[in-house]
Amino acid sequence: MAHVLEIDALTIILLVLAGLTAGWVDAVVGGGGLIQLPALLLVPGIAPVQALATNKVGSIMGTSISALTYYRRVGPDLRTAAPMAVAAFVAAIAGAAVASRIPAEAFTPIILVACVAVATWTLARPSVGRTTVLRWEGNRHVGAALGLGLLIGAYDGLLGPGTGSFLVISLVGVLGYAFLPASAIAKIVNFATNAGALVFFVPHGAVIWSLGLAVGAANLVGGYIGARMAVAKGSGFVRVIFIVVVGALVLRLGYQTVQQYWG
Repeated sequence: MAHVLEIDALTIILLVLAGLTAGWVDAVVGGGGLIQLPALLLVPGIAPVQALATNKVGSIMGTSISALTYYRRVGPDLRTAAPMAVAAFVAAIAGAAVASRIPAEAFTPIILVACVAVATWTLARPSVGRTTVLRWEGNRHVGAALGLGLLIGAYDGLLGPGTGSFLVISLVGVLGYAFLPASAIAKIVNFATNAGALVFFVPHGAVIWSLGLAVGAANLVGGYIGARMAVAKGSGFVRVIFIVVVGALVLRLGYQTVQQYWG
């Protein structure tokens, strides 16, 4: 992983644009990795684990500013965010530890089915996510948050793309939050998963820091703009963007699956 990559100016510009767009999408509803990670994978000579690790640097910069913006303007429920973030942090370390050993193709069909189910469920129930109606209180609520944090944290450490969207839909569909507070909580948890993955990747020298910081600076700007826009426009706006992002994820994973089995 120590070899030096030769990257031209046009590639850098495209990566920065990808980081800016990814930061905006991630701040609104999650799923910025659908844009940022594929862009990094196109860098000549980069190894998949390097792209995954470098993507985490870019993402954590964006999620830090969007989480802070949401915290100040929405006041996310820390009774949910704190235990979920701790569980996700630990699980993300474990996921990152096996990221280089398990091919992403093994998970693609499973994630595709899950995304189709999520999109169908969201479209079929337009009233879901408009208001917060929590399904459980007390220990049952905390237990559900911990379980979701472990599951999604492990996925983010292992693969990553779509994590923010999975967090939002789990907070809306399982715990009963409206889309806007769900996005606010998701940013805190997503920051923790990125941090957990980096705890493993950084000591192993997998991060390409020049790329990560350049993409991260753009991601930070996009995250700030996206979080402010989501807060201003509310849960209805977040729901629409969520459906668009999940639809894009379904198309991308569907194409990968077709190529994998019939290409």
